[in-house]
Amino acid sequence: MEGLYGFLTMLDGFLGGAFWFPYVLLGVGLFFTVYLKFPQIRFFKHAWQVVTGKFDKESDPGDTTHFRALTTALSGTVGTGNISGVAFAIFLGGPAALFWMWVTAFLGMTTKFVEVTLSHKYRVKTEDGTMAGGPMYYMDRRLNMKWLAVAFAVATVVSSFGTGNLPQSNGIAQSIEATFGFEPWVVGSVLGILLALVILGGIQRIAAFTARVVPAMAVIYLIGALAVIFANLDNIGPSFSAVISDAFTGSAAAGGFLGASLAYAFNRGVNRGLFSNEAGQGSAPIAHAAAKTKEPASEGMVSLLEPFIDTILICTITGLVILSSGVWKEKHENVFDRSDMYFVAGQYDDTDQADVNKLYGFLNEIEGNEVEAYTGSITVVNGTAVSDGFTLLNARSVAEDVKYAVGSEDLFTGTLKIVDGKPVKENLEVSGKSLVHSAALTTIAFTRGFFGDFGQYIVSVGLMLFAFSTAIAWSYYGDRAMTYLFGPRSVMPYRVIYVAGFVWAAFSDTTLVWALSAVAIVVMTLPNLFGIMLLCKEMKETVNDYWDRHKK
Repeated sequence: MEGLYGFLTMLDGFLGGAFWFPYVLLGVGLFFTVYLKFPQIRFFKHAWQVVTGKFDKESDPGDTTHFRALTTALSGTVGTGNISGVAFAIFLGGPAALFWMWVTAFLGMTTKFVEVTLSHKYRVKTEDGTMAGGPMYYMDRRLNMKWLAVAFAVATVVSSFGTGNLPQSNGIAQSIEATFGFEPWVVGSVLGILLALVILGGIQRIAAFTARVVPAMAVIYLIGALAVIFANLDNIGPSFSAVISDAFTGSAAAGGFLGASLAYAFNRGVNRGLFSNEAGQGSAPIAHAAAKTKEPASEGMVSLLEPFIDTILICTITGLVILSSGVWKEKHENVFDRSDMYFVAGQYDDTDQADVNKLYGFLNEIEGNEVEAYTGSITVVNGTAVSDGFTLLNARSVAEDVKYAVGSEDLFTGTLKIVDGKPVKENLEVSGKSLVHSAALTTIAFTRGFFGDFGQYIVSVGLMLFAFSTAIAWSYYGDRAMTYLFGPRSVMPYRVIYVAGFVWAAFSDTTLVWALSAVAIVVMTLPNLFGIMLLCKEMKETVNDYWDRHKK
């Protein structure tokens, strides 16, 4: 199992984590933005008119309205990435990471416009009378690349579990347990029943559910966020200034005390932007294929709004909460994840700039760095280390007030063996003060507003709704991919397995699934970007023809 995880991590580093991937993603978006004369600006007003039903016709082919197609697609993109993804990007790259998420969203508005239009154009009506669409259909029916379509569909099924199902369930269960104390298996079972009730009813029930939940969850989250933003109003201006200036001056290297390089902030910001709004990934076109319309470009107009809502609005609000509250630069009491911990040889202090520079070089593997991983033994008495010669780093900061325990209660006394910077003892729990990231960082930030500690419940409920709606949307993406691969009869077995996986993941380790999903996302994205580039001329003709008939 560990060997497979290592292989997938290596493969992800070559694909999604590689230096060239953000340039490919942004390059395609930039090309279409210029080639189509900035459609995200030209068609922005018209897109809202389409969403509100101005051009709807009940007689048009399809399964649902423009608005419900939009909310279904948004339910797949507005998820944990908007809560934890933004926090992790800022933790690594500082305010600059938010700037690159903006850039990804702006260019992604065009990319999504293109992929949805082309996918909608080549959608089909299945044997059961429902619409099915997505990149696999234009790859097959227009490009005659059956092999590419199959590869994309398989990656979509894998991603439906790895992105939309298992990690979402696990995240909900952990959050609810930490906030309200409910056992993960109870949370998984209850939500699994609710998930079954929604997705077994098909796109009509899914669309109806998301049309209600997406606006509601956005309002709840917005209220909590604004409570923090207005409580820290004096910091909003400096926060915006830092986002823009750090992207060009290199100050983002201080994302945390020992933050990543500016290049890494760019890479992570772009990747987090993709994982948040999915522009270019090819998932949203599957939801939009169900919309009632005879004109593919009209549904493309609707999809153009998704990255704007998901990233430019919601992710920016999360970013401002974190930046204005200042929690991203503070150390907080927490239990350390083994993957975030690193013992280094020597004594270091992250309030000393010389030490910060040295530790920064170590964490970012800069050649010639003098800091080395610690290998040796540490004597611990009643949970406190009494020997020296080492420094414990956690979450890219020097850990303070560290306690060692066996399990969650018994303080450890004895000798700890450290090899290459990592403790050998498996059941060791280490806690103390350090920087935090992901959902934990956003949760703390939400307590710095008018609601005080009550703000943490808004994040918990928001995370549950965001993640649950993501699971619903991705179930539809997966069943359309299964329809393409094996026909409509394969959908019901898929849905049953999907629900079972959701329940199981609530109390299981999904590390391997996350690694598999990271690879599957790139396997979806690269073929889709390649395909829409091949059809750039057809896209331009389709859009020009549509606009000639609708412009006023």
